[in-house]
Amino acid sequence: MPKHWIKRLFLSWALFILASTLAGCSTHSHGKAVSLLAKIKARGYITVGYADEAPFAYIDPKTGKLTGESPTVLRAVMNKLGVKHIRGVLTNFGALIPALKAGRFDVIAAGMYITPLRCRQIAFSNPTFAIGDGFVVKKGNPLHLHSYSNFLHHPHRLLGVVQGAIEYNYARQLGIPKQQIRLFPDAPSALAAVENGRVNAYAATELTVRRLVRKSHGAGVEAASPFHNPVIHGVKQLGYGAFGFRRANVKLRRAVDRILKSYVPSRQHLQAVKRFGFTAADMPGKVTADQLCGCKSQARRRTK
Repeated sequence: MPKHWIKRLFLSWALFILASTLAGCSTHSHGKAVSLLAKIKARGYITVGYADEAPFAYIDPKTGKLTGESPTVLRAVMNKLGVKHIRGVLTNFGALIPALKAGRFDVIAAGMYITPLRCRQIAFSNPTFAIGDGFVVKKGNPLHLHSYSNFLHHPHRLLGVVQGAIEYNYARQLGIPKQQIRLFPDAPSALAAVENGRVNAYAATELTVRRLVRKSHGAGVEAASPFHNPVIHGVKQLGYGAFGFRRANVKLRRAVDRILKSYVPSRQHLQAVKRFGFTAADMPGKVTADQLCGCKSQARRRTK
């Protein structure tokens, strides 16, 4: 065999050995990758990103334990997968998706609503609830604020929303100018802004609104009643909350969905979320993440 062929064969073999060695060191190599689910099971806990918003995810002041609808459901699901503990990572709502993608935690458990825009960045489990919106307003609702449309053509009226929440998008889609919208880092600060008159209403999920008003103990605010949920492109908006995952963590997401299929809405599940204000009327039915992400256009969509 000519010498130049021998050299080529030797070089090819050396490159093959080098590539095989490098592939063996990578956790992303085909067929040998260690899944996040396997890592979670091995260490015995899962890390979750949450924003401080009751009743979705918050720290119980009496126990110091992460609680709320989303952590409670995830804890039950992970127990069925053999994982006994969850560890919370407090994050501003608007930073949850970037932080998940950056690897700060394993999953978002914050009652985040599924939207096509968010689906372009992360993957979602199938939903665990479906609810509407509401306004926190001054006692007596002096400006008669019962819908987003009540801010149109009234340039001095100010609407408060949490940064990163879709209420901002709704307001803009319905024609409310940017200068009439105020952004807040969390629900308590938005509530305080209504109380001290810096905004005329705070838009949030109906459960958040009811809980904030109940805990305010007559601090001069109430839930706007009635409240008319926004209608966009002829569709009345309803929020479907779910867990958020990095796109690569397919095994973990599928395992969670498999448990959710039989757990939501079982009697055990409804009993667990009852104390957070959720009832059988707030269940998502047969609506799937694929439908809400836009894979099937028939689903009603909304976001938090």
